[in-house]
Amino acid sequence: MAQKVKIWFDPEGDYLEVLFSDRPGFMRATQNDAVMERVDKQGNILGFSIMKVSRLKGEAPLVANLSGGPMHDSRPVP
Repeated sequence: MAQKVKIWFDPEGDYLEVLFSDRPGFMRATQNDAVMERVDKQGNILGFSIMKVSRLKGEAPLVANLSGGPMHDSRPVP
């Protein structure tokens, strides 16, 4: 089954966001400081973002675990 994905890059902010859904949600931290996950109220992953994308040029691949799941460790971003 095909899935629509939206990808947005802001060169001025050096920021990349990938959305799997347009549903309402919020960003929360992951164990990788450069990666945030977008989740809904139930903790389902709606997408992710990468900050300071240009620093990845020529380096090893960025690795992050998108956990989804319960909200117990959430940290909303304004």
